[in-house]
Amino acid sequence: MDNDNRQTEESATPLKSVVAGIIQRLAPKYGTGEAREMSRIIFENLKGWNPVELAIRQDEPVSNFITGKIEGIITRLLDDEPIQQIFGNTCFYGMKLKVTRDTLIPRPETAELVDIIVKENQQKDLRVLDAGTGSGCIAIALSRNLPFPQVTAIDISGKALEVASENAGNLHARVGFLNVDILTLPAGLDGKVFDIIVSNPPYIAEKEKAAMERNVVDFEPASALFVPDSDPLRFYTALLRSADGALLAPGGRIYFEINPEYAADLKKEAENLGFIDVTLIRDTYGKLRFLTAKKENI
Repeated sequence: MDNDNRQTEESATPLKSVVAGIIQRLAPKYGTGEAREMSRIIFENLKGWNPVELAIRQDEPVSNFITGKIEGIITRLLDDEPIQQIFGNTCFYGMKLKVTRDTLIPRPETAELVDIIVKENQQKDLRVLDAGTGSGCIAIALSRNLPFPQVTAIDISGKALEVASENAGNLHARVGFLNVDILTLPAGLDGKVFDIIVSNPPYIAEKEKAAMERNVVDFEPASALFVPDSDPLRFYTALLRSADGALLAPGGRIYFEINPEYAADLKKEAENLGFIDVTLIRDTYGKLRFLTAKKENI
């Protein structure tokens, strides 16, 4: 080894010290647990190391090139930029998905919604509509975890659909994507009828924006987050009315991720339209986060 290489290696910082430094810098803002998880994500993306490799390599030196990149990432994280957007990917339901500023970052609660659907529906060849697909996370997860489903996913955003289509291709998921507005359904679906309609549409009232974190408000698409204070259930109402018509097959089921603030109002609306078995379900944080309902058999 020549002198220049030896000096560079000797001056490099051991991995365990770099990780400790990341956690120390980020913990005051994000908490120790999340800071530790961020350090794992950083090395997974920069070096391709999984948690086992991270543990094994604790005493190995980290090059100045990598530590320089880490410094830039920490600066962006301290400025509230989501780590998923820094690297352009996130993990959801055991899958790595591309995300951009044109798509919401999938939340753990949305994975709970997928769990509910998968648990309750093990029939083959179910026809599924994911309304407001974003990154495609729900549609792709259902395509891969239900038995031979026919999945259609819609979104008003062409840019989001490009991301979703790329994700489906990378994961070999059979999903049909259509550029359709929830508010104009059933137009654009060519008379399709579904056994399941699932949606995680915009549901945060504008009045709630002031209390939200900057990493959401400034970095995720407002059109996928917010609804007018005067009409907070607008997307659910449109979906329920379309489902009450011809869009949902008799005996078909609806699955919504919802705003706990309006859970009771949404339940009443579904019941008033004649849906049965209307149920509110709490997420792991104890909040009324999901609504399920069934269309009566005719």
